[in-house]
Amino acid sequence: MIRVLVVDDSAFMRKLISDYINEDPDMTAADTARNGKDALEKARNGRFDVITLDVEMPEMDGMEALCSIMETCPHPVIMVSSLTRKGAQQTITALESGAVDFVAKPSGSISLDLHHVKEEIIEKIRTAAQVEVKQKNEPPASTVMHKAQDEPDGIFLEGKKTVAIATSTGGPKALQVLLSDLPKDLPAPVFVIQHMPPAFTRSLAERLNQRSSLFVKEAEDGEIAKTGTVYIAPGGRHLAVRRMGRSLVTEVLDTSPVNGHRPSADVLFSSLAAVDGFSHVGIVLTGMGSDGSAGLVEMKNAQKCLLITESQRTSIVYGMPKAARQRAAAEYSLDLGDIAGFLSASLLPGSKNRSDFS
Repeated sequence: MIRVLVVDDSAFMRKLISDYINEDPDMTAADTARNGKDALEKARNGRFDVITLDVEMPEMDGMEALCSIMETCPHPVIMVSSLTRKGAQQTITALESGAVDFVAKPSGSISLDLHHVKEEIIEKIRTAAQVEVKQKNEPPASTVMHKAQDEPDGIFLEGKKTVAIATSTGGPKALQVLLSDLPKDLPAPVFVIQHMPPAFTRSLAERLNQRSSLFVKEAEDGEIAKTGTVYIAPGGRHLAVRRMGRSLVTEVLDTSPVNGHRPSADVLFSSLAAVDGFSHVGIVLTGMGSDGSAGLVEMKNAQKCLLITESQRTSIVYGMPKAARQRAAAEYSLDLGDIAGFLSASLLPGSKNRSDFS
């Protein structure tokens, strides 16, 4: 039985979330707290598998409570945030500070619209309960750099190149690690699918842009893709790529979700599989589910591609990388801290490489 501590300053929201949890036979809302101070006290003295934590609260807000919890009594924490710019920025900071995931309140602090995210709450609690959380002063699993003795040096890709990255749970922190280690002169555009609702991906792009030598932005429809630039799919919309002459152009689409996801990595990967004249690198990082695995199969069948998955050792959730490795037979499974070096060696001329790929 998954025991959950529900934290929110609204009695209505505490009851609503608790009712959702108690309706699932595998979990229970074991206790509630009305502010961060109360939550910290109960987290220290109680026995909980997951904490849902409202961002905006009196006395001690969600961010302060999260940092204190991660320092003194680490638990898997799911942030509950409003769909505002401030809420999005706070959520991105929370994910960097140790929160496993977040759930967005569709409109405002108190809303019956939360019924629409009931399944999301339950699914994320179930996933979070399986995550091993370390204290804040310990390096989290997704940022530990393991250097295997037989680590490949890279497979140099000839000609024009693209990089496409897919991730979900644990993705913001993993993207920060990977993108901050890539060189400014990376000779390829980078396209990123991060499962997030609208309003959050722009804040994510802004935060990643501050931490990377690459230019990171939220993708817009009809952009000519430039090397050294990272394009984050807008939340709630698909990102695809098509060829126009000698260039690649982004397509931001409002078509139906694919296997429950919009944006979907399968849509991006499938579009790249149809682009000839380029060598493609497909990367699947931490995340739950199997999004991206079908698209990687298409990329592999189209040839001229390199497929990389994050290892189980460093993934917060090994769902998406595992599915990609099993279904698409991705060639390389690398620890997160090793992916940037391998990618640079595969894209930059003059690097130490095992073999050519053309």
